[in-house]
Amino acid sequence: MDKKLERILPLVQKPARYTGGEYGEIQKNKSEVDLRMALCFPDTYEIGMSNTGMRILYQVLNDIPGVWCERVFAPWFDMDRQMREKRLPLYALESGDPLTAFDAIGFSLGYEMAYTTVLEMLDLAGIPLRSANRTELTPLVFAGGSVCCNGEPMADFFDLMIVGEGESVDGEVLQLLREAKAAGWSKAEFLRRAAQIGGVYVPSLYTPEYNPDGTLKAMHAAPGAPERVTKRIVEDFETSCFPVKAIVPSTEIVHDRVGLELFRGCIRGCRFCQAGHIYRPVRSRSAEKCMEYGKEALAFSGYHEITLLSLSTSDYRGLNDLCDGLMDYCESRGIGLSLPSLRADNFSMDIMQRVQKVRKSGLTFAPEAGTQRLRDVINKNVTEEDLLRSCAVAFQGGWNSVKLYFMLGLPTETDEDVLGIAELADRVVHCWRENSPNRSHGLRVTVSTSCFVPKPHTPFQWEPQVTREEYMRRVSLLRDNMKARAVTYNWHDADTSLTEAVLSRGDRRLGAMIENIWRQGGFLESWSEGFDLKRWEKAAKEEGVSFAFYANRERTLDEVLPWDHLYMGVNKRHYVHEYEQAHKGLLSPDCRAQCSGCGAAAFLKGGRCDG
Repeated sequence: MDKKLERILPLVQKPARYTGGEYGEIQKNKSEVDLRMALCFPDTYEIGMSNTGMRILYQVLNDIPGVWCERVFAPWFDMDRQMREKRLPLYALESGDPLTAFDAIGFSLGYEMAYTTVLEMLDLAGIPLRSANRTELTPLVFAGGSVCCNGEPMADFFDLMIVGEGESVDGEVLQLLREAKAAGWSKAEFLRRAAQIGGVYVPSLYTPEYNPDGTLKAMHAAPGAPERVTKRIVEDFETSCFPVKAIVPSTEIVHDRVGLELFRGCIRGCRFCQAGHIYRPVRSRSAEKCMEYGKEALAFSGYHEITLLSLSTSDYRGLNDLCDGLMDYCESRGIGLSLPSLRADNFSMDIMQRVQKVRKSGLTFAPEAGTQRLRDVINKNVTEEDLLRSCAVAFQGGWNSVKLYFMLGLPTETDEDVLGIAELADRVVHCWRENSPNRSHGLRVTVSTSCFVPKPHTPFQWEPQVTREEYMRRVSLLRDNMKARAVTYNWHDADTSLTEAVLSRGDRRLGAMIENIWRQGGFLESWSEGFDLKRWEKAAKEEGVSFAFYANRERTLDEVLPWDHLYMGVNKRHYVHEYEQAHKGLLSPDCRAQCSGCGAAAFLKGGRCDG
């Protein structure tokens, strides 16, 4: 261990975040590898080690002969300060080597509020922030993750971005980098060739042109670069990598359990949901394969909990068989099995009773909107009757805690829709009184609301976000009408939602503002300790950025959007149709009831998804 690090660790919180050496980490002989990659997560160890994508990529990349992939996480504020004072550069956990020793530095980006932390990590490593200032071939700095479906705000900082699922592309990028190193290519030559790899977006090869009103007129591709970058996916999900021998953290993390991924994509068509669109088509693992992976992961890790992961777990076709098979293994060993992402319209008490024999947790549902009219607008195929029926069954089974998630500020929302949330919570309380066999323990209903953020590659990508003031007015309206003592109301703050909306639908003109915020000390801004709206407002003013232009402005259907040249598999015609259906208040069927012809099935052989 570095002597500087030894002196620092006693001075910071949770020093185990920074030491490495965990059970299951992968060590390699440096003399036997010819390419080293730093897999960076722009948040703390506890968040990054809970990320399924990080675990998968760590395994996939280390399975490539001659490649050593190591982990790097953002230090907490106290550690960051100590590292700067002691001049200790950011390092990888496996070897302790600084990032400047690596050939490739890849960031996993799943949240726009992590942008400034990327800059903090690069600077802490002594690496120039902007791609144009990194003239040598290595280190190559790139990014992948869901936000890369519109990475334009960070276009000036990354050499390239992975559009789609990283495990299907990263290996090809590293192989090309290996060839470039051996042949002595320039960085420019490497990037030109990398742009020919499917799913690779090289921002420097694209030049935006703007209209006088500030909207985007066109995105011009350089000669040889594709006009449109099409995402990559893992086609055969059945045999795709699942890290059964994942690293077991040496300190507590957010999701300290085995996370078993059942399928990717979603059969639902919720019009606000970006993940449900960009991860299409639906691809599943068999119940037999999931059982095999789950048991191996539990045996290796020693965890006493396993959770079944997907965008909508209760839509998994083999759920009954999988739960039965896993419970045969888990119950005798005292291992808990949890099912997040449940839907009120296909909630199964039979499954819940079987999987919660070891420990009983609360129930969580996401109606999203307080009235049926608005649920139809957003295509949330769940009725009030569905929710109350599921609650009744749960209460009859002894449950006395339920969490309900909603959004405020959805397109076409009225005060009547807002008040509908309070009315629905009251009906849940009444449902408990009618169905609970034992009311002595009381009921706890937690209602949580967040502010709707319009996202790229969704039918609501053209919609405006309500202003902060309007969001807080609706919060106050709902809070004042939440009367039942059994109901607790929590709401997400408006400031980060506004900032997220700006970054989510932004273009590359935001890069200067992001760097300005970082230079003011902004990083780890997904944490309340790191976020300061005044800092954002100051930077926006200095860089001539209008928050209202990006967050609160409604787009026309024919406006060129900053992400139009990135194809996530769903055609624009489908988005327009769903946008129009929303404004008519009409539902669209899910993928199992009827194929919508969105285009995503074309990514699979035979043109048929698992929906």
